[in-house]
Amino acid sequence: MQLFDTHCHIADERFDEDRAETIQRFRSAGVQKALVVADPCEEIPNHEKVFALVDQFPFLWAAIGVHPHNASRYTPEIESLLLSYTARPKCRLWGEIGLDYHYDLSPRDAQRKVFDRQLDLAFDHKLPVQLHIREAHGDCIDLLRARAKSGRMPEGIMHCYTGSWESAKIYLDLGLYISLSGAVTFKNAPKLAEVARNTPADRLLIETDCPYMAPVPLRGRRNEPAFLTHTLAKIAGLREIAPDRLADQLWQNSHRALHLTLPEVSE
Repeated sequence: MQLFDTHCHIADERFDEDRAETIQRFRSAGVQKALVVADPCEEIPNHEKVFALVDQFPFLWAAIGVHPHNASRYTPEIESLLLSYTARPKCRLWGEIGLDYHYDLSPRDAQRKVFDRQLDLAFDHKLPVQLHIREAHGDCIDLLRARAKSGRMPEGIMHCYTGSWESAKIYLDLGLYISLSGAVTFKNAPKLAEVARNTPADRLLIETDCPYMAPVPLRGRRNEPAFLTHTLAKIAGLREIAPDRLADQLWQNSHRALHLTLPEVSE
């Protein structure tokens, strides 16, 4: 069984003491590849650390973008930096980008402006996007529908999706993948169970978003890519298929979504 964690933060300081062991654990658990996320607008910018890490390991890939929390820090200099890093071969996604109206750590008008600008850049540079949308699906859908109508809608992924099946159908119609995290295992997440059951097999992805969102039965612990197997098992149960069969489909989907060549043999 081979799994691809399509969104993780293993460059985070919470892994500084045992990063090598964390990588060994997830490889032993069957998570053969992972995508690590960078943001140069974090309070402590992490892009250099992320790209040094992914350059060290052939099974790691990177995404870079300005999170909606940090939209107010976006500048022309940051944009130039983003363009230099997205041109690197190991960078497969522009993200995570989007709208977050739960915390409003950046003003909503700044979030929308920076989100729209990054969507433009991703489209122009033919790079898929990874979208973080929290309590902002209405604005996001309006923006993406307008882009689709104008022919400037990039490919991409709804990262750590927590919305309804009704919204998910709209995102699917816009050509996006739906990526589910450990939240799908939570007892208070019936709408995610509906999404997990109904998303077309070829448009589904899974991720950890670690160190956040640890799945049941590990809630409360620091999440890590090795825990992805619990999310796989939950979704396989909801879809009433064997976990290894689902894993094979997700492996293919992950490579397609990230524009990676699917290996002919296990790595």
